[in-house]
Amino acid sequence: MSLLKVSKVNVFYGLLHILHDVSIEVESGEIVTLLGPNGAGKTTLFRTICGLLQPRSGEIWFKGERIDKYKPSQIVRRGISIVPEGRQLIPTLTVLENLELGAYLSDARKKKNDSLEYVYMLFPVLKERRKQIASTLSGGEQQMLAIARALMSRPTLLMLDEPSSGLMPRLLSTLFDAIRKINRQGVTILLIEQNVYEALQVADKGYVIENGRIVMQGKKEELLNDPHIKEAYLGLL
Repeated sequence: MSLLKVSKVNVFYGLLHILHDVSIEVESGEIVTLLGPNGAGKTTLFRTICGLLQPRSGEIWFKGERIDKYKPSQIVRRGISIVPEGRQLIPTLTVLENLELGAYLSDARKKKNDSLEYVYMLFPVLKERRKQIASTLSGGEQQMLAIARALMSRPTLLMLDEPSSGLMPRLLSTLFDAIRKINRQGVTILLIEQNVYEALQVADKGYVIENGRIVMQGKKEELLNDPHIKEAYLGLL
């Protein structure tokens, strides 16, 4: 049984049909990347999985339970956490205060101290800067904080929306090393990423969404060697 199963989901913004019969599956322990151009529907799919949008039709299952009618807080409680594009930290709070907000659910609050040690192990700079105001962090440090905050809820599935956006190239390897490390710690990851080559290198498999439809799927080796992926997303002919 898949950890996450999205089955023939259709999503509208008003009269505008955004997602067309979208289906994906994520197995426990995998890193799965979702590729596609801007406006293809990637973030809409993430928002739908998290309960921020309601599908017009279709089903979403997580751990064998149908969740597409649940509120976002109910979905987080079941083990899904998202790092949204743009990080959405509270800039006037300290690093520690932002992290503590990630442990707002009762089960997560009970494990807050253990979770803090875990994220400080992943990102030692956050421990050094725990009393620092979030807005004063560098872009890379803010992204680390956004990921760490999401991990404070102790998710089974972590969803990352463009985590490398705005980062300097030298920080990419640090980011993707952290993603691998989080996955090795038992967290399944669903990833939207503009750096297609790096995303596929770290992933087990991927889906390509274009114009709101899944047009391709496969293991990372298949996608890396596919002529359409090479031309459209890797800039290779």
